[in-house]
Amino acid sequence: MEQDAYTAGQQDFNLPHDVIQLPSGGIFYKSKKKTVKVGYLTAIDENIIAEADFKKSIQESIILPLLRNKLYERDLRPEEMIDGDIEAILIFLRNTSFGPDYSLMINDPATGEKFNATILLDELNIKQPKNTPNEEGLFEIELPVSKSRVKLKVLTIADKVEIERILRSYPSDRTPPSITTRLIQTIVELNGDKDKGKISTFVQQMPIGDSKFIRRYMADNEPRLDLVKEVIAPSGERVMVDITFGVEFFRPFLSV
Repeated sequence: MEQDAYTAGQQDFNLPHDVIQLPSGGIFYKSKKKTVKVGYLTAIDENIIAEADFKKSIQESIILPLLRNKLYERDLRPEEMIDGDIEAILIFLRNTSFGPDYSLMINDPATGEKFNATILLDELNIKQPKNTPNEEGLFEIELPVSKSRVKLKVLTIADKVEIERILRSYPSDRTPPSITTRLIQTIVELNGDKDKGKISTFVQQMPIGDSKFIRRYMADNEPRLDLVKEVIAPSGERVMVDITFGVEFFRPFLSV
């Protein structure tokens, strides 16, 4: 079924589309594409959103199916893409369907009352990474506590879907290992060794200082849009708002 959806989205490159600049500049992909062709949403795509299974993650239920239909590139699959590039495509799809206005309810910190705020999605800037990866698209660093040398990759949407599946498999009475599972996926080489078993063992015993360092390093160096916007509450207080890509982002698609 998924392959059929991907093929359907790739069979006619003459369909109406636009060219979208990728925040990553393509440095993490084999194709090194800096831009991609993305089609406009149609009523067929509305079916994907309207019938999404929200028991699954947003990535599985909406984002991947949409990308398989709308990404018109033969040498770049949606599963290979990183968050920042996917976010740029989703914002393009939403803007060209409903305009750039993104309204949401926010709490006024001074009064505790909710108010409606509107953010313009076409005014988002690209966050510039502090460091650049090697020719393989990997970051090479030395950890501050253990002094181990590691190579790190930016997680793709396929990686994140796999992480979510692993975490969902844990019984409800157990704490899912969200941090260590993500670290195991992020570290691709440890002191020159790519063995996943050794990497997993290392992560389980990793000093918390190294764990926090990796997560902060990746947050600082993954190219993506700056999704934090400032709004002014009725009381005059300044409120920082995070734009997320959950159900609320797709709400206009679900409205009759």
